[in-house]
Amino acid sequence: MKKVCIFLAPGFEEVEALTPVDLLRRAGARVTMVSIGEKKTVAGSHEIAVMADAIFEEMDYSDVDLFILPGGQPGTNNLKACGKLRDLLEDANKKGKLLAAICAAPTVFGDMGLLKGKEATCYPGCEEGLAGAKCLTDRVVADGNLTTSRGVGTAIPFALSLIEQLFGKEKSEEIRKSIIYGH
Repeated sequence: MKKVCIFLAPGFEEVEALTPVDLLRRAGARVTMVSIGEKKTVAGSHEIAVMADAIFEEMDYSDVDLFILPGGQPGTNNLKACGKLRDLLEDANKKGKLLAAICAAPTVFGDMGLLKGKEATCYPGCEEGLAGAKCLTDRVVADGNLTTSRGVGTAIPFALSLIEQLFGKEKSEEIRKSIIYGH
């Protein structure tokens, strides 16, 4: 079974977090919503409280296949400020594990130097934060083990791309059809 972690910081964008959780679970992934704070309940940028499955320190990340960062503010800034998360992402990147971020969250990768020489996308106006990347305006950009996307309106294609990377094109297409996306 493919294992996925999505990190929730106070002020995360709810749609960008929950859409990948929902669609990846439909595809058969074991998705764990991880709070980077001390409490499992995390309020999003629109004050929707979400109950995470785990607290950061409770997790064993050794067999996780994909790590996802939702955007939103101040959620993205809270992710950037989390040293333990940055260390985890740095280690996962060195091991070639899949890393994904949407909206403003690709700037976390940029801030860490992970986007140098890569193609990436982000929320319009956040391009300066993609240090060293070739900035594109595609809805979703996958370059090597890094996938980036633009925002709430691209959350479904973002999730479908991640499903394709984990399970293949056939499974992604199955999920796309089941949710009546693109018809």
